[in-house]
Amino acid sequence: MAGYRGRGVHRRSPDREGSLPPVRLGQHPTISRRGSRRSLSTLPSLELPAVSRALFDTRDESEILRLALDHVSAVGPYRAEAGYLRVHGHMIPSPEVGPGQASALDRTVRELTGRDVPVTVPGRSRGRALALRGPGGLQGYLVVTSRSRPTEAQRLLLATLVRLTAAALSVAVAHHRRREDALELHRLRGERTTLQQRLVSVVVELGYQRTVHEALSEVAASGGGEEALTGALHELTGFPALVEDRFGRLRAWTGPGRPDPYPEPDPARHEEMLQEVARTGGSVRIKGRLISLVRPRGEVLGVLALVDPQGDADEYTVFALEHAATSLALELSHLRHLAEVELRLRRELVDDLLAGTDEASAYARSEAFGHDLHRSQYVVVVQWRNRAADDAFARTVGRAASAVGMPSLVTRRSDHVVLVAEGSPHDHALYETVARETGTPDGTIGVSARCDTPDGIPGRYQEALRAMEVRRRSRSRYGTTFFDDLGLYRILGPGNEYQELEAFVREWLGQLVDYDGRHRTALVETLSRYFDCGGNYAETAESLAIHRSPLRYRLQRIREISTHDLTNVEDRLNLQVATRVWKIMLGGPG
Repeated sequence: MAGYRGRGVHRRSPDREGSLPPVRLGQHPTISRRGSRRSLSTLPSLELPAVSRALFDTRDESEILRLALDHVSAVGPYRAEAGYLRVHGHMIPSPEVGPGQASALDRTVRELTGRDVPVTVPGRSRGRALALRGPGGLQGYLVVTSRSRPTEAQRLLLATLVRLTAAALSVAVAHHRRREDALELHRLRGERTTLQQRLVSVVVELGYQRTVHEALSEVAASGGGEEALTGALHELTGFPALVEDRFGRLRAWTGPGRPDPYPEPDPARHEEMLQEVARTGGSVRIKGRLISLVRPRGEVLGVLALVDPQGDADEYTVFALEHAATSLALELSHLRHLAEVELRLRRELVDDLLAGTDEASAYARSEAFGHDLHRSQYVVVVQWRNRAADDAFARTVGRAASAVGMPSLVTRRSDHVVLVAEGSPHDHALYETVARETGTPDGTIGVSARCDTPDGIPGRYQEALRAMEVRRRSRSRYGTTFFDDLGLYRILGPGNEYQELEAFVREWLGQLVDYDGRHRTALVETLSRYFDCGGNYAETAESLAIHRSPLRYRLQRIREISTHDLTNVEDRLNLQVATRVWKIMLGGPG
């Protein structure tokens, strides 16, 4: 305890009644500094009140024990050999006594059970272990020796010092226990306050979660779709809510600040963003948006996001967003399952149409899907480089056909997708849409001639394959080829005769092709247009946007360079076939 330092008792001011003289171990306190001697039987009893005050003034057990050890010699012919305090059921020696003596007594004292017993102290006589028993039980031991036989009064004084020490230790221990109990009570009150606050927070959180669950369950039960879900999420959080598809295109938006027009996504950056959110495994803040993936069974179907440029969203907002994303994932997964079933049934119908089936069954089944086989149909085949003809690619092609106004039935083969469409694609619209969806232009499309009855679809399928094969083997491999534009090549099979056709073209048009290449002219194209217009000068000149005089000059140069006579029937036929093959198979001027 502060106030006691080193050995000896804390000195009180000399003018205070009952002050204690300084005492050292082995020095009798009845001998004053001047050497005068007082009565051995009265002076210690007069000092006991001061000793008692000193013992009870401190709350430090070690300090109490030290004071007792210091005053043992003051009550008689005694010597303090060791002191022990009982700490957690074990006797701990006081550091006031040397380690050599303490170690010799440790085993003996630790085996005592609270009784006063004689002990043997090496080099000393009349050793005794005195139990410090107070109201709080056994507090420790004092081990003393006497150099001579003490008187009855001295034994009484020593016993009184022992009882005072034990009582002071009991008071100190009780004080510590009260203090510890007070600290424990304070800690428990603090924990109670914390638990109450947590309980309030949990109640609020559970109430909010219940509100979110009920709102989203109501949306799911009503079948409101993405617009209803973003509306509920906006109402729950106060932030604008939006849904984007897998490719970053907007599907639904509720709340202020909707961009108009909505920005076109960058495929590479959007894919990078999806991968970043997927790696995090939760909601992620990216460029003023709090984003959560709509991902049932690991496949990303879209993105649900809240617009929060100031970063005000809290954990309740995150919970609502993620719960809504889970709800949307379940709904989209269900819708996708239904779509897959419908796609499978559609595919079976198309397979039967391509193989040949009875018209009554075909009409009935197509009407169930909302497809009108009574209208003119076109068979379209789509093949894309480095893209497997799987369900995902079939869905991509189906979406692209719908986007360009071609209601279609879709199926797939090992290396291409087949559409039975109610209308023919306009020029390259389907090709450009699929290229945009896939992110690459490396694809080939073949389109059949018109089909007016279901029993003609198998033949039209072969026409579409022929048109695709022609495009694939031509110099311009990627794009759309219509069977109606093949002309003469309709009667030729796309086999090993490509080299022969190229040699044939070279034989009849080689000099003109070389001349056009050297002089950047268009004599072969002029000849092709001349034959396409049936040899009519006026129509040919109009299609080339030139006058008749330049046309006559070009035709004359063609006769001179090719050395072929355009008035000869055989030369004229061969030149016409060569120009048609040059235009269709070899890519024209390319």
